[in-house]
Amino acid sequence: MLHAALYGDEDQAVILTYAWDRLLIDPVPGPRGPNNFTGLQRLTPAVWAVPAEARPIAPAGSTLPRLATELPHTFALIDPRHGVEGITRQLEELVSHLSPESIDLLDVGGDILARGDEPTLKSPLADAVTLAACCQVNAPIRLLVAGPGLDGELPPDELRGILGPLVHTFTTKDVEPISSVLEWHPSEATGMLAATARGVRGTCEMRDAGLPVPLTDEGPTAYEVDLDEALSRNQLARAITTTATLDEVEAHSREICGYSEIDYERNKAAWLKDQPPVKLDSDAVLSQLDQFEAGARHRGVTHTTFRRITEALSLNGSLREDLRQLLIGARPERYAAPLWKVN
Repeated sequence: MLHAALYGDEDQAVILTYAWDRLLIDPVPGPRGPNNFTGLQRLTPAVWAVPAEARPIAPAGSTLPRLATELPHTFALIDPRHGVEGITRQLEELVSHLSPESIDLLDVGGDILARGDEPTLKSPLADAVTLAACCQVNAPIRLLVAGPGLDGELPPDELRGILGPLVHTFTTKDVEPISSVLEWHPSEATGMLAATARGVRGTCEMRDAGLPVPLTDEGPTAYEVDLDEALSRNQLARAITTTATLDEVEAHSREICGYSEIDYERNKAAWLKDQPPVKLDSDAVLSQLDQFEAGARHRGVTHTTFRRITEALSLNGSLREDLRQLLIGARPERYAAPLWKVN
């Protein structure tokens, strides 16, 4: 969406991104590396592209091959297994190989600007590693934050004073070309960004914890942020600049933030493994949904994500798509694509 808005849709982009779909899609904790896929294509010695024919090796899961099928861009794999040094090497090789006209580091939500001690912060690790690497690359990189606050990690009030010039405000026109992807892709922050671009307003409950996120006129905006200022704020990013393994990064995260988000995934994965399989019973699901929605309305919630509903109804993540189809089929008037309208 951002690439088309800023640069037009004629030139293709190389999107360097994580294969880290969390437990809803991938039952294995943490990010996936090249060794977790078949069918990758080598771009540089350290960078692998994920083409449409690539497949994650079971039990791992990934949305990247399907994204590569449905979108015209090249998706390449951020590999954090070798810490910040490894990602820095990946970026430098890509710059040398591609001679790009521009390089944008995009974060949806703004938790890349976290100090590390915020009580609402849940997933600082991926952002900190990428930020630290970008600050070491000998090339101009622009940091952009879209949808301030939409990841439920930092309140918009905390971000306003840090954001620089407005780069773009997304509209329905920006969303339509990727609307088919939003029908199935599990990213809650991107889903809320698209929903606000389409005019949805209210309060959206997200994640297993049910974080309330305001859907306001700020939702569909994208701002430039000074890269050095972001690094000066982000304690974790500053601490991990010389790390050569993901284990080192995790150790710093536990020390600075009090936790590693991969530890959380490990614990949750172990818990999920012990849960008995639950089948999708339409009558039972709709009854449970009524109870969930009654509570959500009491909490002042107007919308929610399908990930949140899946987890609130104690359903396995593999049932999310079946659940979505069931709910849209039963109550189509409640579908505020790609969110679910509670009231």
